[in-house]
Amino acid sequence: MKRLTDYIEKQSFGVCDAIGKRVGFSSSSVRLSFVYASFFTFGSPIVLYFALAFWRNVRQALRRQRSTVWDL
Repeated sequence: MKRLTDYIEKQSFGVCDAIGKRVGFSSSSVRLSFVYASFFTFGSPIVLYFALAFWRNVRQALRRQRSTVWDL
């Protein structure tokens, strides 16, 4: 089961894992919270999830592009 969740997390942008590490919760509890909130609010957290995924990918791209301060 752990391999399956790791594979899904890598394929789903890693947003729940990043949030979980930042606030100190497990990524599975954050993922369940997103699912429950999506059911109760008719899918509006999905928009938040995709916005966070976009922002996370932009930050990773900027870090890969410019590795040091002197690369300006």
